[in-house]
Amino acid sequence: MVEPALWTVDELVAASGGKIIGVVSKPLNGVSIDTRSIAPGDIFVAIKGETHDGHDFAAKALAAGAGLAIVLRFTEEMKAAGPLLVVVNDPLQGLEKIGRAARTRVHAQIVAVTGSVGKTSTKEMLRVALSTSGLTHSSVASFNNHWGVPLTLARMPRQTAYGVFEIGMNHVGEITPLVAMVQPQVAIVTNVAPVHVGNFNSVDEIADAKAEIFSGVQAGGHAVLNRDNPFFERLAAAARGFGIQNIVSFGTHEKADVRSERVVLHSSCSCVIADVMGEKLIYKLGLPGEHMVLNSLAVLAAAKLMGADLTRAALALAVAEPAKGRGVHHHLRINGGEFLLIDESYNANPVSMAAALALLGQAKTGKGGRRIAVLGDMLELGKHGAALHAELFKAVDANKVDALYAAGPLMAHLWEKTPPERRGAFAKTSAELKDSLLDGLHAGDVVMIKGSLGSRMGPLVEAIKERFAPMNRDI
Repeated sequence: MVEPALWTVDELVAASGGKIIGVVSKPLNGVSIDTRSIAPGDIFVAIKGETHDGHDFAAKALAAGAGLAIVLRFTEEMKAAGPLLVVVNDPLQGLEKIGRAARTRVHAQIVAVTGSVGKTSTKEMLRVALSTSGLTHSSVASFNNHWGVPLTLARMPRQTAYGVFEIGMNHVGEITPLVAMVQPQVAIVTNVAPVHVGNFNSVDEIADAKAEIFSGVQAGGHAVLNRDNPFFERLAAAARGFGIQNIVSFGTHEKADVRSERVVLHSSCSCVIADVMGEKLIYKLGLPGEHMVLNSLAVLAAAKLMGADLTRAALALAVAEPAKGRGVHHHLRINGGEFLLIDESYNANPVSMAAALALLGQAKTGKGGRRIAVLGDMLELGKHGAALHAELFKAVDANKVDALYAAGPLMAHLWEKTPPERRGAFAKTSAELKDSLLDGLHAGDVVMIKGSLGSRMGPLVEAIKERFAPMNRDI
C-alpha cells in the first residue's frame, strides 16, 4: 500500500488561502526553509529572517528539487523554476496555517515540553520511548521557536500516533501562541531556573512565562511537573488556573507521583529503579547524569498518560543518546594513548553548567589524566552575570576539576576565584584559547567543553576533533 503524500495541493490551498501558479508534478512529502537541505518534493517556505529573505533562494530551491515554493511575491525566474503557492500575508503565516491544519487532521496523542533546561534531551527521550508504541513525530534539533514549531507541525504525517514538540522562550508571551498551535494533551515543564534572567525581573517571572504552556492543553489534559523544583507549587497553581485538574509530579521527592527509588550513575549511562504512578520499573538510561534520570521520569510519566506501552518505553531508554552538543562523548587518539572529549557546547546556563561539571566529575580519567573544564560565558544573565559565574567555582571544586580553561569577560570572574594550580589558560575569546588548549592535552585526560552559543565553544570541539583522530578510525 502506497502511503499518501504529506500534503496535497488542495490541502495546501485550503489551509493557507493562497493561489497556485504553475503545475505541481511531484509528491509533496516534506517541508523546508533551508535550501541546503532540500529533498525531492519538499515544500520550500520563503521565510524572511533577520539576515536573509527566503524569496532570494526560492528559484534555487525549486531547481534543487523542491516540489513547490510558498512565497508572498514572485519573479519570472521563480515562475520558470517551478510551481508556486502565493499567500496573502507572508510565508511564515502561511506556514503557521498549514501547521494548524496538520494538527487538526491527526488523531495523535501530543506532548509539549518546555523548561529552563533539559527540553531537547527530554524531547529526544520521548521520541525514542514513544516510538516503541506507534509512529512518532518530533522536532529535529531545537526547533522550538516561532518558525520551528509550525515547521514541525507542517511536517507531521497524517498517520502519526504520537507527537513530541519542544517549546522554548526567552521573553514573556512567546509560549502562548506556540502551544495554541500544538494543542497538546500533555504538557511537561522540566524545571524553572535563572535562564535568560537578564530578560526578566525575577525567576518568578520565568516560572510564570513557562506556565504559559498550560494555556494550550486540551480539555481533560495533563500537566507533568518537577516535584523537586522550588517552583512546583507555583506551576501547579498556574496549571489549575488554566483548567488542568490532572497534575502529575516527578522527581526524588517522597510525594512525587513518578519517583526514582534507586539510581546508580555511571560515566556513560545510569541504572534506575522507579515507581511510575504505582507501577515499578527497572531500566537502563543511555544518558549519564542525575539530571537526565530526572528527565527520564517525566518521559515515563508522559508515556503512561498518553497510553503508550510503559514497559517498552522504559526499555527503549537504554538506547537513548545525547543530542549534538549535549554530552556527546568522543574518544580520541593522542600520543601515548587516548583521551575523552565531552561535547556540551550547545548552550549554557547556571543549571546546565553545574550538571555538565557533575558529569565531568563522574568521568574516569586514564593513568595520569586530568579532569579539564573548558568554559565559555553564560549569556543573558543581566546584572546577575558576574556573581553567577563566580559561583561556579563551587561546582568546579566539588567535581574535582584539575584544570580550568576559560574564555570571555564573564568567565574572568570564575578565573579569579580559581587557585593557580588549577588554572590552565584564560582568553578573551574562545578562538584565542584554542592553541593553548590543544597544546595542553595529554593521554588520560577527560575534557568537557561548555558555554552559551554566543561564546562560540563549538568551534573548539571541532578543532580538537580535527587534530586528534577518533579511536575507531582505521589508520
